[in-house]
Amino acid sequence: MASMSFPSLILFLSFWVSLMSPACSLNCTSEKLPDSKKTFVNCTDLPTLNATLHYTYNATNSSLSVAFVAAPATAEGWTAWAINPTGTGMVGAQALLALKSKGSLFVKKYNISSYASIVETDKLAFDVWDLKVESGTSGKYVIYASLKVQDGVEKLNQVWQVGANATNGHPEKHEMAPQNLGSKAELQLVEKATAASPTGSPASAPAPTAGTNGGSRRVADLSLGGFALIVASIVF
Repeated sequence: MASMSFPSLILFLSFWVSLMSPACSLNCTSEKLPDSKKTFVNCTDLPTLNATLHYTYNATNSSLSVAFVAAPATAEGWTAWAINPTGTGMVGAQALLALKSKGSLFVKKYNISSYASIVETDKLAFDVWDLKVESGTSGKYVIYASLKVQDGVEKLNQVWQVGANATNGHPEKHEMAPQNLGSKAELQLVEKATAASPTGSPASAPAPTAGTNGGSRRVADLSLGGFALIVASIVF
């Protein structure tokens, strides 16, 4: 078979890279948080909306500390991260939502009781403390919080979202694109024991799960390996 010309090879490479999942390009481990005093044991590249979550789970007191990082859909938009204690989607989610009001950045608590009802509240279904928001790089908002989780829980249903507009300090509806509708995943707090590790990993430092930075690197390695085989078969 004739070898591929160099310009054609470059074009093919660009096409292949464009097909790779955006999650593979994220790297939460190298992300710099604006509050350098805040450190976290784990981080995960969330699969949609170019968002990341840094977190530490403390099994001793059943608390979870997080830093959620995402950019709003526009400069005047909003971002939100939530835990849903009753389901896997938006309805029932207990949200921490960051937005601008009169030029200042705020974080508020919302109870998402239905698709039509987004109610600001002083108290969520779980205790929240150390709540604040800061501006990060590239127009991103960083929501920090600590929250109480149920004793003995191993995983949580998390939901995240971004919107384009906020009116009078209240978020308007977000887009209904696939990446918005797919912004939900399990957050594994404790890794289950395996045959190789009968006692499991420490609860405060779980190994990366699907969707974590470690998982993204594995996907990237597999993709690049497949790409190398394809290039080899074309060139040689």
